[in-house]
Parts: sequence; C-alpha cells; structure tokens
Amino acid sequence: MTLRSTLALLALLAISPVAAFASGPGEPQQPTIAIIIDDMGHNRHEGERLARLDQPLTLAFLPYRRHTVPLAKLAHAQSKEIMLHAPMANTRNFGLGPGGLTPDMDELAIATTLRRALQSIPFVSGVNNHMGSLLTQQLEPMDWVMKELDRYPVYFVDSRTIANSIAGSVADAYNIPSLTRDVFLDHEQTEEFVDKQFKLLIQTAREKGTAIGIGHPHKVTVDYLEKHLPMLDEQGIAIATVSGLWAMRNGNREMFAEGEKQAIRPAYARSN
Repeated sequence: MTLRSTLALLALLAISPVAAFASGPGEPQQPTIAIIIDDMGHNRHEGERLARLDQPLTLAFLPYRRHTVPLAKLAHAQSKEIMLHAPMANTRNFGLGPGGLTPDMDELAIATTLRRALQSIPFVSGVNNHMGSLLTQQLEPMDWVMKELDRYPVYFVDSRTIANSIAGSVADAYNIPSLTRDVFLDHEQTEEFVDKQFKLLIQTAREKGTAIGIGHPHKVTVDYLEKHLPMLDEQGIAIATVSGLWAMRNGNREMFAEGEKQAIRPAYARSN
C-alpha cells in the first residue's frame, strides 16, 4: 500500500474519536475486559508475579531489556499473551532506549528496527506503542510502521498516549486487526488511584461490552490485580487476552488464515 492509498483509505474511514471507541455488533453479552501490562522486561520480580497470575493477562515487552526473553518465555508457559511494546518518539523528548522509532528515520530504518524488535521477543502476537505521543501523530512514519506490521500475524493496539493519535486509523487502513486503549490504570502509583481507574475500566466494559486497560509492573499495580482480579466473576465481569477480546468483537473469527502472513523469525540473542 502506498502513502497515497493510505490517505485515501483514511479519508473513507473518517473515524471520529467516538466511533473509534464504539462497540461492534459482535460484542459479548457478558462485559469483558482485557488488561495489558506495559514496560515488561525491566523488573524481574514483578514480571514473574504477573506471569504467574491465574487470569489471562496480555504482557507488552520492551525489546532488548535484561529480562525480556526469560520473562516472555515464562509468561507464555503460563498462558499469557505476549506483545512487543514498541518505543516511539514522544513530545517530551524522553529517551526511548534500544529499538526506538523516531521521525528522523527513513522507511528502511523504521522497517528494519521494527522487524528486529519483533524478532527479539518470543511468542509475540501483537504490538502497542511505548510513549509515541509524537510519532503516532505523523502519517508517513505510521504508514511505514503498519506497512511492516502488515507482513506478520500480529495485531496492533493504539496505547493512545495523545488524543490526536492516528496509529489505530492507519492500522485499520491496512486491515491490521486493531484496538484502542480505553483506560490507563496507574499513571499515579497509589492504591486509591488504581482502584478508581480499575472501577472505571469495569464501568466502561459494562457500557460498551468490552474495554481495554493498560497498567505497568509497579508493585502497587501487581498487588491490586492479585487481590481484585479473582473477584471479577462475582461482579459479572469476564477477562480475556487482547486477541480474545478482538475475537469477541468480530464474531469469534480467527484474525488470520493459515499461511496468510509471514512468520516472525526469532532472534533473541541481543540484550542490554
């Protein structure tokens, strides 16, 4: 797909902020949440706790971090879903670390960096953006990102770190299975704040049918999830992986036909 055709498709989609969050006709009867834990790979202890929780969490790993590969393997063995948490340029000039995508990169550099990051994480099923408040507003880099992702059997979640993000819309233009974050759980690291946001996530799921929350491997977050996730059943709330939630929204169909996409060739050697 060329940049021109992407622009045309985006114009046809004309996705408004409200429509982007609307529930589809395939929404489940029981309100269902998915929880993504970002920034996996740094904190081994909390990462292991998350991997061993009984519920089907989705864990998003930064590439090339010290504990990324062993934690991803452990998490997969514990039936968790694995994502690449792709570092993208932000408006506040925070450092991205290895695997970062920036506006000064050309198409080849973005494609190569993204491909190597995907190859560095075992069992990867999807991608979301780490930071990205700058890059996710820019059409050309996001077109290059989605052009590369379109080669592989992966979905994309727009973390929506800025309201003007077009990342999800560009993914839609490429027909990449895509979803958007509804609630951040823990940008304030207190139990009171996490509780307020978790209740907002549940309320959103009750209103829309499904909702996606994003948290981080902070001790307060892991402590809270460890205590409160087992209580979801009695509240009439289900929890699913991101791909499971996508299937619920799409008539329980498979994301990809067998052989439709190119397999990701693992290459786990590099670490920092």
